[in-house]
Amino acid sequence: MSNTLLNTSKILDKTLMILENNLAFSSRVNKEYSDEFAVKGAKIGSTVNVRKPVRFVGTTGPNLNLENVQETEIPVTLDTQFHVDFTFSSQELTLNIDDFAERYLAPAAATIANKIDLDGLGLYTTVGNQVGVAGTTPSDIQVLLDAGTRLDQEATPRDGMRAAVWDPAANGKMVKGAAGLFNAPQKISDQYASGIFVPALGFDIGMDQNVRQATAGTRTNGTVSGAGQTGNTLLVTGLGAAATVAAGDTFTIAGVFAVNPQSRQSTRVLRQFTVLTAATADGSGNATLSIFPSINTAASNQQYQTVSAGPANAAVVTWDVAAGVQYTVNMAYHKNAFTLATADLVMPEGVDFAGRRNHKGISMRIVRQYAIGTDTFPVRIDVLYGWRPVYNELACRIAG
Repeated sequence: MSNTLLNTSKILDKTLMILENNLAFSSRVNKEYSDEFAVKGAKIGSTVNVRKPVRFVGTTGPNLNLENVQETEIPVTLDTQFHVDFTFSSQELTLNIDDFAERYLAPAAATIANKIDLDGLGLYTTVGNQVGVAGTTPSDIQVLLDAGTRLDQEATPRDGMRAAVWDPAANGKMVKGAAGLFNAPQKISDQYASGIFVPALGFDIGMDQNVRQATAGTRTNGTVSGAGQTGNTLLVTGLGAAATVAAGDTFTIAGVFAVNPQSRQSTRVLRQFTVLTAATADGSGNATLSIFPSINTAASNQQYQTVSAGPANAAVVTWDVAAGVQYTVNMAYHKNAFTLATADLVMPEGVDFAGRRNHKGISMRIVRQYAIGTDTFPVRIDVLYGWRPVYNELACRIAG
């Protein structure tokens, strides 16, 4: 079969297909595509708003009890324009699309996919729930069961959209650990052939080399400084003079239990909080921590209640990971826990060719120009995107 000149549609379609196959974490999250910026030309700093559903309390009895509707829009900032740039010769324009994909598009798509996944997995710092043992690679399905239990306690739907992504070390140990367990013969065969833990226990499983590594801060266990604190900041004391608190450090507060977001009944499990922004204690060991989830009690915000009661003064703050420990942050989550937003980039004029394509929520642009001095075609493939936790309560970290 004779070769034909490559065009933008062929190149973009093939690249987007390869990109999708390389996305481990990102392929299992909600993707929001917006063309609203295409007319003006999307640029870094553009924002897409994602609306969260309203939550109600409800009333028992015949009397009408109107509730205040609290609609929430989550802004997702398109803050990353990432691109791969390369040059090919005019002779290589006659390659068929499969040869061109192998030589150019597959490496380019892999680079883009790894960057998108790496940024997305950095959202672990916004997730409060955590199971597993920091510093110990998980090797038993109990850790998946524990993560599933934690998601159940957060009223995470069991609708086939739960996923788990872990690093190669965890994948290897989990595959070996599950080898002797009862499974359908086809699943055992698939797992043996691929070396990847097959979907199980309510999770679509993926392996991702971009799973983040974390290092706990130097802080010690402290206490709450002042009773009646609510909201997304917490004043604590006793952390140690000039002690550091790392973004993503998780902790519990004595007497502060999580509640089911629908029934608002205590789960009898201490609420885990994550620190959103790194902090350093003062010389007396005091620090104000930015936290998720917010401390919302029935008295302060019943519709979005998160805890059974607010913390008492001097309630003990206990860190889930000991000071200075390095660990892997694998993730179990519902598809809607995080959003990857992309938008159409501006189409330049006066170039050899340019094209845009959207595939399953990811918009990609290619621009090619001719360099007469070398008879080559410099080309760039761009993606403009932004990540945002939307329902980060529907996620659970698996420490390793």
